[in-house]
Amino acid sequence: MLSQWIHEETILLQEQVDTWSQALEICAQPLLEAHTIGPEYVTAIIESHHKLGPYYVLAPGLAMPHARPEEGARGLGLSLLKLQHGVSFGSQEHDPVDLIIMLAAPDKHSHIEMISSLAALFSSDEEMLLLHQAKTREEIKNIISRF
Repeated sequence: MLSQWIHEETILLQEQVDTWSQALEICAQPLLEAHTIGPEYVTAIIESHHKLGPYYVLAPGLAMPHARPEEGARGLGLSLLKLQHGVSFGSQEHDPVDLIIMLAAPDKHSHIEMISSLAALFSSDEEMLLLHQAKTREEIKNIISRF
């Protein structure tokens, strides 16, 4: 299920980034290139982060940045950025973040199956540990293929 969204073209690997906003911009690239989101989508996430804090940092090392559909989501999609060295998002209990999965949904309903599959992945401590340890696209694709 998740493999239809997280695949060769939507998985990015990077040693490290300097800031959380740089991580968001890099993670957004596959979605921008596919026209799944517009540039305003990333801007909306960054503005919300400044207003609300890192609301999308869900667990230790894991962030799932997203914005509202009307803030630039043109389609349904996911992209994944895996950092070898995590970056601080300003989440005291969950920093540093090394796994960023950006979600885009054009409405309130089309992403329900996607969220369900992500929830299954996120609730598997064993699979999440493997994702945090992953160093290659192949390793990530193998984990994702199970959800």
